[in-house]
Amino acid sequence: MDYRMLELSAPPETVSEARELVDSKKEVLGIWTDTLDDGSAILRVLINVDRTESLTDELTEKFSSAEGFRITLFSVEATLPQPEVNEDEEKEQEESEEQVVGRISREELYADVTSGSELSWVYLGMIILSTLVAGVGLVRDDVAVIIGAMVIAPLLGPNVSMALSVTLGDLDLGWRSLKANAAGLFSSLAVAFVMGLLMHVNLESQQLITRTTVSLGDITIALAAGSAGVLAFTRGVPATIVGVMVAVALLPPLVNIGLLLGGGYTQLAVGSVILTFTNLICINLAGIITFLIQGVRPRTWWEAKKAKRATRIALAIWFALLVALAIIIWVWNLSINPL
Repeated sequence: MDYRMLELSAPPETVSEARELVDSKKEVLGIWTDTLDDGSAILRVLINVDRTESLTDELTEKFSSAEGFRITLFSVEATLPQPEVNEDEEKEQEESEEQVVGRISREELYADVTSGSELSWVYLGMIILSTLVAGVGLVRDDVAVIIGAMVIAPLLGPNVSMALSVTLGDLDLGWRSLKANAAGLFSSLAVAFVMGLLMHVNLESQQLITRTTVSLGDITIALAAGSAGVLAFTRGVPATIVGVMVAVALLPPLVNIGLLLGGGYTQLAVGSVILTFTNLICINLAGIITFLIQGVRPRTWWEAKKAKRATRIALAIWFALLVALAIIIWVWNLSINPL
């Protein structure tokens, strides 16, 4: 079981009222209060990770107008003795609340996702390094080198944050995520193009040629990668390994485009372009749907209304693009494999 320590700081009278509210919650595992030297007070609450969002929302709604109000969440590695859980009360609580058990809170999720989607020199540097490694691996037909490139490619954060921005209707996050994603993709493409000009592009490389066509398996991998990436964040587990899955779907075909264009193989590069766009669409589409299934919603009703509209528009656009690409794939396959 994962736990969180919720810390509320506010004036003493507010903390006293908040404690009365928290005392009535069956899911609370421990409560402590303390008074600080500056006259303010702190309420600490030990709670299951999947209960933090509902409690945080309720405390924010009732006490956010108080001077100095702030809620901070801390991850709890362990607590002794282990809290005793009443199974009947736990079952009753789950039936009475509409939430997905096992998900971290919206605020914690937002902090985790946005921290991995910032456009920085470190991010671009990792993109360039992973592109160099992937390019060499594709030309040499070396699977191990390609896997190494995907381990260091930071492509998970921007794509998951794009899906989250749509789910929450957060235009600012969406714009930042789009900029980071576009900068990473274009940087990788530019570096790969230069590599294609300078290196001998080996068309006998199986790893290179297999990424010039699109199959149902490629679409399945991209959908699974997008969903797994979101689940990694919503469960609060390290997303490094899952990030490799997203890199599998995006980095090699993207590098393939640059290598083939640089080497003068334009027709083969078109196939890699189609594969890259198909994977990008599938990752974001699966990410949005997984966030919705996990019950990620804005806190207030007016934000929820805006987010619902944004989600509908985004899903319609991604589905339309996927259908358009499916038609393009069918026509492309007919052109290279005529009946």
